[in-house]
Amino acid sequence: MKKLLTILNLADSSTPLQVINEIGPEGHKLVWLLAFFLVSGLVVYFFFRKKSSKSLYFKRRKKVTVLLRKDRIYYPRYLELTINNQSTSNIDINSPLLILKGFWYKRKFKLKGTNNQSIYPLYLMKNQSHTLTIDLHRFYGFDRTLKRLPKAKVVVHDVDGQRLGTRQVLLRKTLFNF
Repeated sequence: MKKLLTILNLADSSTPLQVINEIGPEGHKLVWLLAFFLVSGLVVYFFFRKKSSKSLYFKRRKKVTVLLRKDRIYYPRYLELTINNQSTSNIDINSPLLILKGFWYKRKFKLKGTNNQSIYPLYLMKNQSHTLTIDLHRFYGFDRTLKRLPKAKVVVHDVDGQRLGTRQVLLRKTLFNF
């Protein structure tokens, strides 16, 4: 009996005491405090950031069309990349990026030229176009798993790093067009 009373006494004394008159911050005050810190952080960011001469919102884009055609509907051997400069200024085109991708897997290749000749960076004058034929079997010889990838995408950048355009084609039948 003495052991039972000792255990009950210890169990009763181990429970924390609850304070009834505890005062804490209310929920709406925390929200206003968080909003104040966010607004003050944005004001400090815009005040101390670098001022650029060009506005980011009204930046003029260069009018460049990128076309990607294949020689067959399914399992093509050649892709034809055509870049047409329709802007009023001349542009420098950096090496296009060929991306072969599937649902889980993606491989990127930088196209440097054709017939072992390096032709990029390429200077395109206004109203001028450039065509590049891409042999896919050269890439398939590099890695056989690339033949299973259903989508090919080409990304074209200028020398400054601005993206001029992208195009993609399906290389084989798929259940889903992702």
